Amino acid sequence: MGKVTGFLEIDRQVAKYQPASDRIRHFREFTIPMSDPEVQKQAARCMDCGIPYCHGPTGCPVHNQIPDWNDLVYNNNWEAAIQNLHSTNNFPEFTGRVCPAPCEEACTLNLEDAPVAIKTVEQAIADKAYELGFIRPQPATVHTGKKVAVIGSGPAGMAAAQQLGRAGHEVHVYERETKPGGLLRYGIPDFKMEKNFIDRRVEQMKGEGVTFHCGANVGVDVKVEQLLADHDAVLYCGGSETPREAGIPGTDLAGVHDAMPYLVQQNRRVGRENIDSVGWPSDPILAGAKHIVVVGGGDTASDCVGTAFRQGAVKVTQLDIRPQPPEKEDKLAVWPFWATKMRTSSSQAEGAVREFQVATLEFVGEDGVLTGVKCCEVDERRRPVPGTEFVIRADLAFIAIGFRGPFTTSVLKELEGKLTLNTDKRGSTNVVANDRDYKTSVDKFWTAGDVRRGQSLVVWAIREGRQAARAIDEALMGSTVLPN
Repeated sequence: MGKVTGFLEIDRQVAKYQPASDRIRHFREFTIPMSDPEVQKQAARCMDCGIPYCHGPTGCPVHNQIPDWNDLVYNNNWEAAIQNLHSTNNFPEFTGRVCPAPCEEACTLNLEDAPVAIKTVEQAIADKAYELGFIRPQPATVHTGKKVAVIGSGPAGMAAAQQLGRAGHEVHVYERETKPGGLLRYGIPDFKMEKNFIDRRVEQMKGEGVTFHCGANVGVDVKVEQLLADHDAVLYCGGSETPREAGIPGTDLAGVHDAMPYLVQQNRRVGRENIDSVGWPSDPILAGAKHIVVVGGGDTASDCVGTAFRQGAVKVTQLDIRPQPPEKEDKLAVWPFWATKMRTSSSQAEGAVREFQVATLEFVGEDGVLTGVKCCEVDERRRPVPGTEFVIRADLAFIAIGFRGPFTTSVLKELEGKLTLNTDKRGSTNVVANDRDYKTSVDKFWTAGDVRRGQSLVVWAIREGRQAARAIDEALMGSTVLPN
C-alpha cells in the first residue's frame, strides 16, 4: 500500500495524451509522461484494502505485487520497486504500455470509479529503472550443461528464454522474422509501443547468454526434428497468427484484407524494413486519401483504425456486431472481474465512426475492386433485421475478428500426426498441453503462449512463458528455483 489516507486526499490521475490532431501526424508514442512526484502521489493512493484483488487471479495474470511496489514508489525507492516488479514480470515496460489493465478493474477503489493508476505507475517504474541504470544483464553464475531451444520470440518466448538463461541453461531462440519480438514488434503499432524497448531487452538477454537466430522459419528452414535431436528441450511459442475466416461474400475483391498483414507492413515500414514478410501478403496496403471500413471491435481493429488515420485516411468506420455497451457497469454484479462497458481506445478517439449491433453482409465492388460494405442491423441474437440494410462507402476494408491458431505451414505441418491439437467450437486450433507442466504429446517438446491457450493478452503470454520455463527447468534438473 502507499499512504494510509492517500486514497481520500488524492484524486486519480493518469498520463495525458498529445492532442489527436498532433499525434495522427506520426507513428511515435504520444503519451506525455508524468513527473516523478506525480507518479508517487498516484502510488500513494493504494489503500490498505485487506484483500488486494489487483494481483489476482482476477486482476493480474502474472500476479504483480502491486501494493508492494506502490509503497516502494511512494517512498522513493525506485530500485527496490523494479526488483519487486521484475520478480513477477520480465517486461513491465511492455505491459505498462499495452496491457488493458485488468488489475485496475479489480482495484477496490474501482467500486468508486477511481482505481489506483496501476498501469501508469508500472510503466513509470520500468522507464525510471532504465533511466537510472537498474536494468542490466543478470547472467547465471552456474551453468547446467543443458541446451534449450525456444521457437518464437514473442512475449511468451522471450520471457521463457530469459528465465531459462538465468537458470543456467544454454538457450537458443529461433525467430521466423528478421528481428526478435514477434507480435510485440510486428503486430502492435509503434504509437502504442516503440520498438527500442524490445531492442533493449534483447541486448540484455544476449548479455545473459541467450542466442537469437533470426530469419529461421522452424518447420521450413530449420527442422523441428533437428532441434529435438540437438537440444535437451524445445519450447514452442509460435503465437496465434492464422486469421479467423469471416465467411463474408466478396472477400476476394481487391481492397479487402485481413488486419494483420496491414499492421505488419506498417510496422516494418516504421522499422525501416522491407515490407515483405514470411506468411503474409506483400502487396503494399495503404489507407491514404481513402474511405476505410474495419470489421471487428477488438484491439486489432482499433490498431487498424489508428494506423489508417496516420496514413491519411479520409474516413474510418468501425463495425461491431455486438450491441453498444452501457456507459457504466453494475459494480456489485461484476466487480472485481473485467466489466462489459463502453470503452473508447485512443485510436477510436481520433475520429472513428463506430457502428454497433451491425452485421457485415457483403463486400461489394465493381470490376473486382471494392467500392462498399453492405451491412444491416441485427437483433439481440445477432440475426439480421429485415429492411435495415445499408451500404458504407469503402476503398479499403480490414477484417479484424480474431485468430484461430498458429500457422499450419511450418511446425504443425512437420509434426502432423504426432502433435495433439484441440479444435474448439469456433474453429480455433491450439496445441494441447496443460498449464502445469506445459508438455505436449511429443517427447522433449513443450508449448506456451497463444499457441496453447488461444489468442490472448501480452501479460498472459509472459505468464505462460515464465511457467513453462519453470516446468522445463524442473524436468531437466529434477528441481527448480524459478518462480511459479
